[in-house]
Order: sequence, then C-alpha cells, then structure tokens
Amino acid sequence: MLAGDWKRPKNGRAVETPAEIGSVVEEVTTDWCGEIVAVDRDLDTLTLEDRRGKRRTFPLGPGFLLEGRPVILTAPARRTKGLDKLDHRGRPGRTASGSVAVHGAKARVARASRIFVEGRHDAELVEKVWGDDLRIEGVVVEYLGGVDDLADHLVSFKPGPQRRVGVLVDHLVRGSKESRIADAIMRGPNGPHVRIVGHPYVDIWQAVKPDRLGLEAWPTIPRNVEWKKGVCQHLGWPHRDQADIARAWQHILSKVGSFADLEPELLGRVEELIDFVTVDAG
Repeated sequence: MLAGDWKRPKNGRAVETPAEIGSVVEEVTTDWCGEIVAVDRDLDTLTLEDRRGKRRTFPLGPGFLLEGRPVILTAPARRTKGLDKLDHRGRPGRTASGSVAVHGAKARVARASRIFVEGRHDAELVEKVWGDDLRIEGVVVEYLGGVDDLADHLVSFKPGPQRRVGVLVDHLVRGSKESRIADAIMRGPNGPHVRIVGHPYVDIWQAVKPDRLGLEAWPTIPRNVEWKKGVCQHLGWPHRDQADIARAWQHILSKVGSFADLEPELLGRVEELIDFVTVDAG
C-alpha cells in the first residue's frame, strides 16, 4: 500500500492552467460551476457564468476543478489585439474588427466620403477596433464635437453622390434631442447622401462589455449626476477633474482588444457606416 506516491490526492495534484475564455470550471469552496467569460489581469480575477446566466467573480489561483481535475488558474498569455489566428509568418490573420488582415498593403488614398464621430472617446474606440480597415478602405474619420454642430459641418462639407457622410451619434433613441436633429437633416437636401446612426447608450463607455472590467453591468447613474463622473464615483475611481475622467477612459479602452469586447449594438452601426461610405455610387 506504500508503493508509489501514497500522498498524491485522489484527483491528482493541482497544475497551473491558463484561464481560457470558454472553459468550464468549478470553484471548489462554493461548488459554483460555470464558463469563464472574463479574466482581469489587473485585479487577478476571473468571472464565471453558470447555466442560468448568473455571473460570479473569483480570484485567480488554486481552488478550481477543470474536467474534474484540480488546477491553479492563471491569466492567459496576451494575444495580439485579442486575436488568436496567425498567418504562416506569425502575423495576426485578422484585424481587431474581425476582417481578414491585409499585410504590407499601403493605405488607400483618402476617399472624398467621410465618417463623422461624435465625441473624442468614440473616435478613439473606432480607431482602435476599425483603424486597420479604414486605412485599407481610404476612409477618414473626423471628430465631431457634438450633434448640435452637425448641420454646420455638412454645409461646409457639401455632401454629394461621390462625397457621402456617415455619422455616429451617442444615445440616438426615439424622442431624444439627437433623434430630432438627425430626422431634420435626413429630411433636408443632404439627406440622400448622409447616413446618421447611433447606439442606445448614454455614453460610448457603455459599448464596452461590462464583464471586461469585472462588472456584471454598468451602474445606473441618476439623471442629475454627470454620467462619467457618476460611474467613476460608483466604481471608486478618481473623478475630481477631466484628467481623472481621461485616465478612467484609458483604463476602459485598454480592456478592448477586438470587436469581441464590444456590444453588438455598436458593432452593427459602425459596419453600416463603413459600407455606406465605401459603396460606389451608381
């Protein structure tokens, strides 16, 4: 009976294993079993989602079972822009937007058509996820300070059949100020050459999936509180001035590696605009 490793646990000794998204594990102290849906390297945590859709966050490390065997879960190796497929030269096979990567191609000469994006954070997010695609297509993204300025921008730009404009607007929901401005422009003379779309979120921050930040959902902020400052306060982040807000956004943006980190309500709208400004007018 003393032959072999008699101290070895019945299920084997725990081994270090990367916490890969999609793996199903069990946390032994709580018997919580679920799929790994998020891993936060900064907080050393992972989030599990059970079969009923409920989520719970645990610290990385020992105390998990994978296929019935004990494991010590560690943060997985970083992947280029969140993409795991490489070509035969070890380069990313797809862009951050999920498109097939075109290596060595020069950026196309800029088209006359443009995409206007409301808000600096919105523009930075579009550049991070769709930047490679836009350069290949020759599409320039211009920052729009606010939808109130859109009509004046269009007067200066002079849209036409070969000079289309796509516009991405925050919080474009029925009955909002943004929707009234968009409707007026689309009924005007520039309407046939302009496409205005938007996402339902109060701010572009909400387009980032909350579990990428270890959250079950973005917090609900009272209407009388500035939304970004309210979010930072709720999460315990500094929020005294604009520099604090900018640092908070950079932290959020760092969690975005590819389209998979964004909500589909934003993905579809940006793809729609790219299609609109790149299609050849007949």
